[in-house]
Amino acid sequence: MKAAVGDRIIRASGVVGGAVRDGMVVEVQHEDGSPPFLVEWADTGERTLVYPGPDTLVRAPVEGAVAHEVTVPVHSKSWHVQVSLVESEGRTTAEAILVGDVPSELHAVGRARKDPGDAEIEAIGDHVAAARALRALADRLLGLAESEIEGSTGVPAHVHH
Repeated sequence: MKAAVGDRIIRASGVVGGAVRDGMVVEVQHEDGSPPFLVEWADTGERTLVYPGPDTLVRAPVEGAVAHEVTVPVHSKSWHVQVSLVESEGRTTAEAILVGDVPSELHAVGRARKDPGDAEIEAIGDHVAAARALRALADRLLGLAESEIEGSTGVPAHVHH
C-alpha cells in the first residue's frame, strides 16, 4: 500500500460497533510512498503514525473536496450475532441469531455430539456446535442475498463463497 501527502486514509474500527476513522496523510516517511504515514485524523485533529493493515483504505484526494470532508464510507452499519449454547448428556446445541437491519430475523442451529469414548471437554462441543450454527447462518444470509438479487434483476443468481 502506498500513499502521498494529501491522500485520505479510511480505517475501519478494530471493535464491533466502533467508528470508522477518516484522516489525511500529512507526511510520508519514504520516497516510494510506502508506510508508515503520518496521518491527521478528522475527528480529533490528532496526528499519528499509521502502518496500514487490511482494515485501511488509501484514497487520492477528490477534486474540489474540502480537507477532511467525509465521502467514504457512504453507509456504516453494525450487525451483531448472538450465539446461545445448551449442553446436555454429551450433546451441544448452538443457536446463532443475526441482529441487524436484515428484512427478517435470521437464525440457524448447529449441533455437536461427543463420542461416548472421548473425554468430557466442554469447549470442544461448544466450538463445533457454534461453528456449525455460524456456517449455517452464513449460508442463510447468502441465500437471502441471492433471493434479493433475483427479485431485483429477474435473473437467477448465485453468490460465490
